[in-house]
Amino acid sequence: MTDDIWGQVRDELEEAIGQSNFVNWIEPLEFAGVKNGVIVFNVPTSFIGNWVLRNFGDQILHHLNKAGQGVTRIEFATPAASPGKRSAAPAGRTPRPLKRTTGGANRGAASASDFPGAPIYARYTFDSFVVGKPNELAHAAARRVAEGGGAVAFNPLFLYGGVGLGKTHLMHAIANELKARRPDLNAVYLSAEQFMYRFVQALRERRMMDFKEMFRSVDILMVDDVQFIAGKDSTQEEFFHTFNALVDQNKQIIISADRAPGEIKDLEDRIRSRIQCGLVVDLHPTDYELRLGILQQKVDQYHADGDRLEMADGVLEFLAHRISTNVRVLEGALTRLFAFASLIGREITLEMAQDCLSDVLRTYDRKITIEEIQRKVSEHYNIRLSEMIGPRRVRTIARPRQIAMYLAKQMTSRSLPEIGRRFGGRDHTTVIHGVRKVEELKTTDDQLAEDLRLLRRSLEG
Repeated sequence: MTDDIWGQVRDELEEAIGQSNFVNWIEPLEFAGVKNGVIVFNVPTSFIGNWVLRNFGDQILHHLNKAGQGVTRIEFATPAASPGKRSAAPAGRTPRPLKRTTGGANRGAASASDFPGAPIYARYTFDSFVVGKPNELAHAAARRVAEGGGAVAFNPLFLYGGVGLGKTHLMHAIANELKARRPDLNAVYLSAEQFMYRFVQALRERRMMDFKEMFRSVDILMVDDVQFIAGKDSTQEEFFHTFNALVDQNKQIIISADRAPGEIKDLEDRIRSRIQCGLVVDLHPTDYELRLGILQQKVDQYHADGDRLEMADGVLEFLAHRISTNVRVLEGALTRLFAFASLIGREITLEMAQDCLSDVLRTYDRKITIEEIQRKVSEHYNIRLSEMIGPRRVRTIARPRQIAMYLAKQMTSRSLPEIGRRFGGRDHTTVIHGVRKVEELKTTDDQLAEDLRLLRRSLEG
């Protein structure tokens, strides 16, 4: 096996497991050799090796064998290997320790350029972030933090929402804006898993003072996917102390998660309380208009890069309607379309989109029924299903009924008259009134907006 083959497998793994997992766990692997069906990788610590083996071992073997390597087992070698075991450092090279600055009060603390954070991607900027009603508050809050130039605006700023809604994009945009305004600031972005890994590594290597000084020396700390430290007591305790130390120094903290602080199971109460003292902002699921805007911006970017492929009317609208839950998948679908059309030299038509993206469209095809929506809404508001479709108009029943109509309009392809028929034979104008009422209320009623988000998540899950 050659380094080129491992490079090909790495590319396939990045696509399969996502960029964040790839950067955290696959990138540190260094191919050392393969013999008798056993492939050996050098890794910085046994912690990484064990994690990779447990979580990605089967996928690595699958892609290696798909490349014709006939590998049956994976082994890892670390710098701390005992005599007789493999060493992670190639001949003539020793493992690089954490770099240190010299002199002064900060002796032993890592400098900004040496900080073991994740890369910050230049393409994620505020200009490339498409703003719509579902994300406008989160965008405005992120802008305020970035334009503060390091002055604390909200501490912490907590962004939460489902996969592919723009949390990571906004965090990178903040970092890029701050770097442009204040190059001297130590702005560090990393995932909660990386924070945990650094903490465990420091414990194993008895370098906790380095760890503490490192994380307390930053000006802006951004931690992505903080739900992953829930239930990990020691990591949570160190995160809490780091959090407090930075707040006491008036340093900015930005955190993201896939759910609200109160919904993160096994998150310590003191961390949850600290988070809720700042600004907690939800990125709502994208609506049709926002998805269409994201697609149009991506097309404009292709054209700006010199790609003049033609696209028939209605293709973007079709994609925005059919792929409704994940922006990354939506953008990936458009990228695949452009690549396919470029290879065959043809205009992108609706028929081409349906053929080229058939697997994606099957996955994201809307299968939610009106009956399922009615049942979920009835359970959520503790009313009987018979009341949902019955004639009573008291507010405690009429409002859930309108919410169910709204969700039926948004999440199914049923016509307004058919929706009306499923709600006790109501006229389509009643459905229109209910939908408009909910659209109006969700912009001013935070509780209703939160109910809609929870119901959507429950139905889509």
